[in-house]
Amino acid sequence: MRKALGGAVAALLLWGCGGAGTEAPPASPEGLSLRSGTGLTEGTWAHDGQTVSFASREVEPGVYRLEVRMHGMTLTGLMDPASGVSTLDGFADTNVQDTQVVDADRQVLSAFYGALNQGLPQGDAAAPEAMYLRRAVGMWAQQPTSVTLKRTVMGEQGRGYTMLCSYAKCGGKNTGSCGGTYNWYSYAKHDCDKGGFDNARNQQIAQLGDHTSCNGDEYYMNGSTWVCGEPDHWSRPKVMGNCFGRCGGGCGGDTQYTLDATNHDGCVRNGHVLASAYCDDQFMSATDDELFAPNCY
Repeated sequence: MRKALGGAVAALLLWGCGGAGTEAPPASPEGLSLRSGTGLTEGTWAHDGQTVSFASREVEPGVYRLEVRMHGMTLTGLMDPASGVSTLDGFADTNVQDTQVVDADRQVLSAFYGALNQGLPQGDAAAPEAMYLRRAVGMWAQQPTSVTLKRTVMGEQGRGYTMLCSYAKCGGKNTGSCGGTYNWYSYAKHDCDKGGFDNARNQQIAQLGDHTSCNGDEYYMNGSTWVCGEPDHWSRPKVMGNCFGRCGGGCGGDTQYTLDATNHDGCVRNGHVLASAYCDDQFMSATDDELFAPNCY
């Protein structure tokens, strides 16, 4: 960790716990409102009675401070991508005590994440502070209730995360139809009450990448036919669609395909829900991937 991060952490604590962290977000027009300046992306998002205010600022060269506030909860982050270190936290505005992300929070964060994907430039075309805000929101939108918000995340390519960019292609293309020619990744794995990583029922043979989807879901091979849906602990079924293996929910604004994100997908899409405790270890392993892994294209 760079020495610069220590001073920025102190700034984050003052910023997150001061008066700005306890005020209710102002009333906002429906939709996403973005404001940007040098090293700054901030704004509000409102939908169906829910309001989120957010800011991401470069506080030191290459160090970004994030804050997301919604219905009585504040989520904060301090990210130092060059060192692969981030500190994350979340607290209730009423008493500045630790809190948890529950289903209602995940629904709001997931919708907000979708708005950021629509409103911000894709991938590396986004300003760094905006891109890291989007990545953090995508991570919080999948945060299990049983995983603490306050933690330090460290990531390093080859150790903390393993890129699978080549497996996200089929027919030499990053997007579009595979045309019947697939580039299978063996295997997407998880462990749960059905058994360990080596149990064939906890493994899926996946075509990674942004190539197809059905009603917002994926396809799996049933005999010789592709079926829309998600198989529940079949023995090594072939699966594809909905950006399998991509960091963030669905087909987000970044294009990171990694081993840990693939395994997390292989857990939540294999008979478990997003916030299942059985997938906590896969979520934790994929956190540094989502925050720090480079885009594949």
